[in-house]
Amino acid sequence: MINIDELNFSKLNDLLPAIIVDKDSKQVLMLGFMNREALEKTLESGKVTFYSRTKSRLWTKGETSGNFLNLVDIAADCDKDTLLITVDPVGSVCHTGSDNCFNIEQVRTKENFLEYLFKYLTSRKEEQPEGSYTTKLFQSGENRIIQKVGEEAIETVIAAKNNDKEELINEISDLIYHLFVLMIEKGVSLEEITKNLSSRHGK
Repeated sequence: MINIDELNFSKLNDLLPAIIVDKDSKQVLMLGFMNREALEKTLESGKVTFYSRTKSRLWTKGETSGNFLNLVDIAADCDKDTLLITVDPVGSVCHTGSDNCFNIEQVRTKENFLEYLFKYLTSRKEEQPEGSYTTKLFQSGENRIIQKVGEEAIETVIAAKNNDKEELINEISDLIYHLFVLMIEKGVSLEEITKNLSSRHGK
């Protein structure tokens, strides 16, 4: 992370601007301000805490809404007077219900869409909205999820043997989706798989 003692709080009345960035999309979500106490609490709790200039007190983002900003990383700029904070947001960031405070549509790039999808499916398990196929799959239980992974794996093999690229793309997509559901059901994170594959690649 960072060394608080190296930061320069003197330029802005003991406050540092804190730019909040989404860990997946890398887009800016909001701007807040932190004093030393807010930064210390953020590091201690793992949830981003700001200093409210209007209320003259600390406030943890999500303390009333539940839409917390889970801390991933903090970096300081070259002058040590501005913070770049990478977060894993829970729910909407803006009080208006938007993903960010700048009314900018979040971009889902090819590189981060799988991370977004995994996170989205995780929220489906937690929230269980009615009418969702994913909800029904989680509610059907572990055995049904495992069965679906097996079925999609077989269909992927058949599509490959048929030399039908479009069919193969669809079946691989179905397999990845159901694998994600199985991972979430069994408590396996995408980060753990990525880390495992990365270590193998290093060998």
